[in-house]
Amino acid sequence: MKRFFIYVLSLLVLASCGGDKTTVRLADNPARAVNFDKTYPIVDSLLRVMTLEEKIGQLVLYTSDWDVTGPSIRDGYVDDIRAGKCGNIFNAYTADYTRQLQEIAVNETRLGIPLLFGYDVIHGFRTIFPINLGISASWDMPLIEESACIAAHEAAAAGLHWTYSPMCDICVEPRWGRISEGAGEDAFLGSAVAAAMVYGYQGKDLEDPLTIAACVKHFAAYGAPQAGRDYNTVDMSERWLREFYLPPYKAAVEAGAQTVMASFNELDGTPATANAHLLTEILRDEWGFDGFVVSDYTGIWEMVNHGTSKDLEDACIQALNAGNDMDMQSGGYSEYLAKAVKEGKISKKTLDEAVRRVLTVKARLGLFEDPFRYCDAEREAAETKTESNLMTARTLAEESCVLLKNNNNLLPLNKNSKVAVIGPMADRADDLLASWRGAGQVEGVKSILDGIKEMAGGVVYAQGCDVEKPGQAGFNQAEYTARSGGTVIMVLGEPCDWTGEAACRTSIQLPGEQKELLRRIAATGQPIVLVLLNGRPLDLSEESELADAILEAWYPGTMGGEAVARLLFGEASPSGRLSVTFPYNLGQVPIYHYAKNTGRPYVHHGVKYESRYLDCENEPLYPFGYGLTYTTFTYGKPELSAAEFGPKGSITAKATVTNTGSKEGTEVVQLYIRDLVGSVTRPVKQLKGFERITLAPGESREVEFEITPELLSFWRKDMTFGPEAGEFRLFIGPASDCQDFVTFKYNK
Repeated sequence: MKRFFIYVLSLLVLASCGGDKTTVRLADNPARAVNFDKTYPIVDSLLRVMTLEEKIGQLVLYTSDWDVTGPSIRDGYVDDIRAGKCGNIFNAYTADYTRQLQEIAVNETRLGIPLLFGYDVIHGFRTIFPINLGISASWDMPLIEESACIAAHEAAAAGLHWTYSPMCDICVEPRWGRISEGAGEDAFLGSAVAAAMVYGYQGKDLEDPLTIAACVKHFAAYGAPQAGRDYNTVDMSERWLREFYLPPYKAAVEAGAQTVMASFNELDGTPATANAHLLTEILRDEWGFDGFVVSDYTGIWEMVNHGTSKDLEDACIQALNAGNDMDMQSGGYSEYLAKAVKEGKISKKTLDEAVRRVLTVKARLGLFEDPFRYCDAEREAAETKTESNLMTARTLAEESCVLLKNNNNLLPLNKNSKVAVIGPMADRADDLLASWRGAGQVEGVKSILDGIKEMAGGVVYAQGCDVEKPGQAGFNQAEYTARSGGTVIMVLGEPCDWTGEAACRTSIQLPGEQKELLRRIAATGQPIVLVLLNGRPLDLSEESELADAILEAWYPGTMGGEAVARLLFGEASPSGRLSVTFPYNLGQVPIYHYAKNTGRPYVHHGVKYESRYLDCENEPLYPFGYGLTYTTFTYGKPELSAAEFGPKGSITAKATVTNTGSKEGTEVVQLYIRDLVGSVTRPVKQLKGFERITLAPGESREVEFEITPELLSFWRKDMTFGPEAGEFRLFIGPASDCQDFVTFKYNK
């Protein structure tokens, strides 16, 4: 196995879909799309001849209503396209349908400017991969990139140019439904995932009709809503924002993402949709972003509800002046921008720059050269759900699952053994696809029960209870089934529509009667393997006591049923590691591995006046980075090539990892660093590197990480970014709770 180092901000994985997987410095590869520096005379030519209404039309994005009505478009929108008043459409796909709409734009408008087609390709288009929270648990950047590449191929073949992904929102709030769509709690891991997905979507050249433009969302800090309630207020310090929330967005922009979506939330009292500090000062002036910004769905209209705009006209003026180029679905730009420009409330220069950015992205996609390059029905049929795509989906589903518990090596089960399958999620194939499933279809998707039946020698099944509704009528049958089937595999969790947008919860326990069902089955004394389908960290404090083994499967996608079965019966080995902390209970939330110390840290057990709970441990049930497999690993003490270094130097940290078990296994070796004294308080641990390695039984490998000044940098007291001289602790281990460390010094 090749080794992959992830040094975010200095090292990022570079891989092409289906090609070699190599590692390069980001500095050597500022953007992989080779046409970024090209100039497009057609953009200037169009701007010189476009009417005010035609310019505004390029900033208008409407939905086709495909998801509601099939291949049709709202009344009046076709007339808007024909008049040059709508230059962009979302929720329209298939090669034939997009060609029909594109022909109107190209052949029936005055200037023939092609439409840009967008869609929510979040974790796959037709071939559906695990949810993004599950994908991030693989810690496998080349495979994550490959999944985005496959999604781009399938979406582009269906006439799409643009995806509203990756979601770069860091989240430590499991009540928030959209935690399922992101990469978890950590900015370092989240940055690596964001860059990998942008590379996968956009490839080496945006003019390649197998690529689509990425959209960084939701900018910014959407994943930190108060009370974990979607769309709610976000408030945090500038320092916290920059250090723990902005890095994944920045990594995606540096990877070449062409578009950014403003978030629904307010930040520091201003809705992100019209937040000039975010959209202009940080995104454009500091980061050099040259693509376009789009609002979220009706985000401009919603500024009126936020209370910073008196009406939609006022909201449109604020949004465009702040740097929000395109209006998704509110219709405000179409209705009010011309008046605002004529009255001088929006300058002609501001309008032209917004239009230029949109036209440039269309040019980079090659749409002016061939507006129909994405409308190929033959390619659509050939690219969709191929055997290769499905095998990649199965592999990623296997790598995304996290083995949380495995008492007495209950797993893997012997193939052809008899098992009892119990639980309301076992036979629900549709839930495997989760929310934001693109154009995924449940037809042909095997449930987890289906997958187990193909592996086991005999299967008895009982639903036991409903996943949501109260009622214990099925408990007796479930108990009988448990006693008659050998090892019990219980498949429990959340319905897939309980996670995602507008799917927040005040409880993070298993819904319905599922916990009571588990108690009843545990009382039979049969060994229990618990398989979980969910899109957020759950309170598993009781489940972890009742079950002998626990496999966190998230929502694993099109090939999830087969992947889970392969893991249960040893055809594959678990290698996922948590990308988000699992608390003992909701009362510990927010809980995350990069928390800071207090003036009274809890170090003396039994002492009252220290930072602690009376009724629960401070530590989580399952920490960030945690996960088991079917073998065991030991770590040697970390070693350093030198005890100190300075601004122009670096040191190497290494540790020897040994497979001490009897099976081959994959380990995710993790590097954490603590800055002991800073001009501002510092986290007790921060992830600064990781590497996936696969070892045979008895095999050892020395894993190395380069420690650079950049890895030690943070937003200092004066709000400059960089390292400070001082002493540091360095940890190398299997999860964020690793304890073995060495110290080094950084000298200015």
